[in-house]
Amino acid sequence: MTLYDDAVLVLKGYEGQPELRDLYLAHLAEHPGGLYKPCSAGHLTGSALVVDPSRGRVLLTLHKKLNMWLQMGGHCEEGDATLGAVALREATEESGMAGLSLLPGGPVRLDRHPIPAPCHWHLDVQYAALAPADAVERISEESLDLRWFAYDEVAAVADTSVVRLLEGTLARL
Repeated sequence: MTLYDDAVLVLKGYEGQPELRDLYLAHLAEHPGGLYKPCSAGHLTGSALVVDPSRGRVLLTLHKKLNMWLQMGGHCEEGDATLGAVALREATEESGMAGLSLLPGGPVRLDRHPIPAPCHWHLDVQYAALAPADAVERISEESLDLRWFAYDEVAAVADTSVVRLLEGTLARL
């Protein structure tokens, strides 16, 4: 199975946000290369909110280019087998943590947001990743900072998309 096939399968199985899900599927049908950054019409990305349920907290990155507190995430790359693998790879790279695991049940949310040209849209497929109890974070070159926030602190530092991702994650935990 290719990453494209996995993306279509994952999106068809995702029961939330039907209008956005259908938009993602239409994008892929119209742009078979729509998973990857060179697609100027937009491309899928994978992200994961790193959660430590035992301590009631999430790890956010202060994104270097956007200067915003966000979940970990990024672009699909050749060799990625699944959208979940994209999200987990990005969360591992950006958090510096070994041993992350995706929360079962597939994506938590979808979020489509504009980005500067030459590409115009990120079609983000958002997961949640569970941090192991002994995990130690390490700032990557893509971040200005990494910080743990209590669940109730997230709305004060992050935008609505991160807050909704946290709400969806908490509903699933």
